[in-house]
Amino acid sequence: MEKDLYVLGIESSCDETAAAIIKNGTEIVSNVVASQIESHKRFGGVVPEIASRHHVENVTLVIEEALTKAGVQPSDLDAVCVTEGPGLVGALLIGINAAKAFAFAHQLPLIGTHHIAGHIYANHLVQPMEFPLLALVVSGGHTELVLMKEHGSFELIGETRDDAAGEAYDKVARVLNISYPGGPKIDQMAHESDGAVNFPRVWLEADSYDFSFSGLKSAVINYQHNAIQRGEEVNPHHVAKGFQDSVVEVLTAKTLRAAKEYQVKQVIAAGGVAANKGLRASLEKVFKEEGIPFYVPPLPLCTDNAAMIAAAGTEMFKSGVRSDWSLNGRPGMELVSWNRK
Repeated sequence: MEKDLYVLGIESSCDETAAAIIKNGTEIVSNVVASQIESHKRFGGVVPEIASRHHVENVTLVIEEALTKAGVQPSDLDAVCVTEGPGLVGALLIGINAAKAFAFAHQLPLIGTHHIAGHIYANHLVQPMEFPLLALVVSGGHTELVLMKEHGSFELIGETRDDAAGEAYDKVARVLNISYPGGPKIDQMAHESDGAVNFPRVWLEADSYDFSFSGLKSAVINYQHNAIQRGEEVNPHHVAKGFQDSVVEVLTAKTLRAAKEYQVKQVIAAGGVAANKGLRASLEKVFKEEGIPFYVPPLPLCTDNAAMIAAAGTEMFKSGVRSDWSLNGRPGMELVSWNRK
């Protein structure tokens, strides 16, 4: 009988300080997240310097809490995985240096993990991956379609050419004077709305799987300014619903077309915007109609957490991937395959 594999994951790429213990890459033993939302609210977004300071205060505490909740000693662990990038460089360095210190002190392998790979592998914590699969990654900084033919194999078939979906949500929220974080509030307003403004859908070239949300954002801004200049009252709920309808329709249609073209066995959604109720409902509906299995993690695993980093890191560990003590933060880190054959 094989020994159980226990991995410590650490995540500090933006404004969440997190640590988790994962068993065999699929079972969450503990998952601790210290959120900074309240600290950044008054600034209308994440302030990198403040985020870094909070990470310094919290990182050792969340690691200790994750170990305590799991009932695990450092000697029980097989590896330490930490977000290497992308993210805020100051924030990344806090988690990386904590991981290096912990791994060095306890003589454990160290594995630098890609943040987006983590989001994708959050699905592995709730449903075994079947290949080939298509992952729709939607977050504040990323909107991508990723084809996976096996564990650790990432082929980027579509990405945003300007604003990511989550970034567009935050910018539209500011136009509507919605406090940070605006994305979940726009989603709620869209569900409560009894009407919608008709905003454009940006499809780009006929065969493209890329995305563009900058024009949609500009359309919302222009609608708001024109209405104000004419002395007309703007219904923010109608704007929110019109904006969300446009984003969701494009994301759903391109994901469905790619899933059919590449004949995937499974479609998954990942990232913070995968928590969006409108997007989840749309994807679930179309893939149920097509008979293609679709999965999305529960809400706590959509936002930044360390369980997803440990899940991805476990597969890297099993593939023989290791980092050395020169591991550094890589804010612009690209998603590349670690399982290259």
